[in-house]
Amino acid sequence: MKKIDWYIFKKLLITFFFCLILFTVVAVAVDTSEKTEDFVRSGLTTSEIITKYYLGFVPFIWSLLFPLFVFIAVIFFTSKMAARSEIIALLASGTSYNRFLRPYIIGGLLLSAILWVGSRYWIPKANAIRSNFQQNYVDNRDPTKNREPGNSYYKRIDSNSYIGIRDFDTASKASRGFFMEKVKQDKLVYNLRAERMEWDTAIKKWKLINASERFVDSMQERLVNHDTLVIDLKVKPIELRKDYYLKDKLTTPELVAFIQQEEMRGTEGLNALKVERYRRTATPAAVLLLTLIGVVIASRKSRGGSGMHLALGIVIAALFIIADRFSTVFATKGNFPPMLAAWLPNIAFAVVAWLLYRRTPK
Repeated sequence: MKKIDWYIFKKLLITFFFCLILFTVVAVAVDTSEKTEDFVRSGLTTSEIITKYYLGFVPFIWSLLFPLFVFIAVIFFTSKMAARSEIIALLASGTSYNRFLRPYIIGGLLLSAILWVGSRYWIPKANAIRSNFQQNYVDNRDPTKNREPGNSYYKRIDSNSYIGIRDFDTASKASRGFFMEKVKQDKLVYNLRAERMEWDTAIKKWKLINASERFVDSMQERLVNHDTLVIDLKVKPIELRKDYYLKDKLTTPELVAFIQQEEMRGTEGLNALKVERYRRTATPAAVLLLTLIGVVIASRKSRGGSGMHLALGIVIAALFIIADRFSTVFATKGNFPPMLAAWLPNIAFAVVAWLLYRRTPK
């Protein structure tokens, strides 16, 4: 990289981090005003609020608005360069437009890589901090979130075993009914039923009360009754409780493993998890895409100056967010493929970026 490359590269990073800090301060101020009553009710000190909430909230805001921070930063300092005729002088010196884009591409790739790693590992850990505060001090007073939508479950726990749980109580970790069936070659070979199931916290296993085991083969059936029977299921009590923040708290390897496990169990409604998985790759790619769109828009000198460039940039950013929200809703509420839902805004705006690039003066 030459001196002009370092100049543009440093301008990109400095402006980006300035936007990051500025919007973070605004977001924290607005969120604090909205949650003042919750903070008072929680009884936490200021330092505890910072460590138990804002250490998770700030990375969450960063991940949510990271592409827009980059987009605004690129438009802001590039339009300033265009207004000072720096870009005209650069191109007039014989530098090609594609060569001019090199430091932007390098900076966009660097920021994309930071977001990619962060969204896979760092940000989910921060979301766990934020979501724990939400569940303990905010959602527990919200009847729409504190109420379980259903407490009966039917799950597949391995390739040939199925369980049913009736009236599970998340507080006592017990249910009023349980059954398990094992099937081999489309034939029932084992059946287990119990009047009650409880979680034994000492041994970390399930305890069945008044259980009956039925062994079935081609010749006969054998029935065995138990007053108490301890079994080791591949299901934990935490898996039988609705977690509204689960997809945000899991790192990408954990999220992939969880999706595979639930697919094996035959769980429905996993599209939201799948969209989140693919978005953690699509969003970093959007950073590079929005960087190029921002350069193409702001490198053209106009009478409106930076204001015109920022206004156009905000319109494009708003359209990008709307497209992203629509595709997510179609995937989670309909039959839209999750991978396509995560990547569709990038595909659409890649076409926009190409058209803008073709029309920009070089």
